[in-house]
Amino acid sequence: MRIAELRDRLRALGARPVHEQRVLRHWTHALPHDRGRRQPGHWLPKALREALPALAAELAGLAVVLSEHPGEDGSARLLLALADGQTVEAVLLPPGRTPGLCVSTQVGCAVGCRFCMTGQSGLLRQLGSAEIVAQVALARGLRPVKKVVFMGMGEPAHNLDNVLEAIELLGSVGQIGHKNLVFSTVGDPRAFERLLALQPGQVRPALALSLHTSDAALRERLLPRAPRLSPEALVEQAERYAHATGYPVQYQWTLLEGVNDGDDEIDGIVRLLAGKFGVLNLIPYNAVDGLDFRRPSWERAAAMARALHRRGVLTKLRHSAGQDVEGGCGQLRARAVAAAEGTVVAPPRRASAPVSARP
Repeated sequence: MRIAELRDRLRALGARPVHEQRVLRHWTHALPHDRGRRQPGHWLPKALREALPALAAELAGLAVVLSEHPGEDGSARLLLALADGQTVEAVLLPPGRTPGLCVSTQVGCAVGCRFCMTGQSGLLRQLGSAEIVAQVALARGLRPVKKVVFMGMGEPAHNLDNVLEAIELLGSVGQIGHKNLVFSTVGDPRAFERLLALQPGQVRPALALSLHTSDAALRERLLPRAPRLSPEALVEQAERYAHATGYPVQYQWTLLEGVNDGDDEIDGIVRLLAGKFGVLNLIPYNAVDGLDFRRPSWERAAAMARALHRRGVLTKLRHSAGQDVEGGCGQLRARAVAAAEGTVVAPPRRASAPVSARP
């Protein structure tokens, strides 16, 4: 379901703009529709009032929790069932100054990142904008959510209309600060074009760019179906958007032992990002069964962050939520699918040789 379709249904039931916005606000905030001094009978047209219980149940059914996996850091990975039986993952991020949620935008993913289980099965389908927002509504029924990052299953740039429609609703009636709506991408020209075309009156999210390496050839091997833009071109596009919005770019770097954690990458990062309007998030790899990648030691990751700081790159070393529950990168969904089929999660097909830092 798309939010535009939901709005059309509300209008067909006689909703005026004030009614429409209130119904959407109650949904996005996980509030009961009879909350407040004014009861539904006093503020909704009769047809809408009568249809509301069934509509509320339909919206609640867009995403329901199949299983919850709390982490030691206070995070929780959620395996969610959609109305058609497909499953996606969402993550309640560790408690902090701005409590957040990581949402999925697709079932599966077409990019096929070599270190991610989500992309191993390819893209199964897009999520509608209402299904994306439903993840936030569900999460708000569990704990406060004031930040939403579009970094779960899927590549948001491949589902632009639905993702931007969800962002617009969350940044308006959902009352999430625009800089706390984070659009993540591997770097797609279509995404940069659409984001730059957003006007100041519209909801303009912050940008996260999955970089992972400063080496163009290595990036092609790690992200085999990402657009063939060089790291330099990606940073240039991200910088344009950052200066247009006033939000620094969040550069994402999944640390893979022996692949992108060497001194050559430190030099490459400095060349790309020193003096840029952004922050580099170093995220030690969330180990995935069957994949030939390892998580570097925390000491190595910390040393890399310190070296980058000394050379003028604002760097944050992040904990990867879900490591202790083996719930990263689509693992929860993979195990659920395997269980439903009565099979075991098998190692995904790989090239004959593991990815290395150099050809």
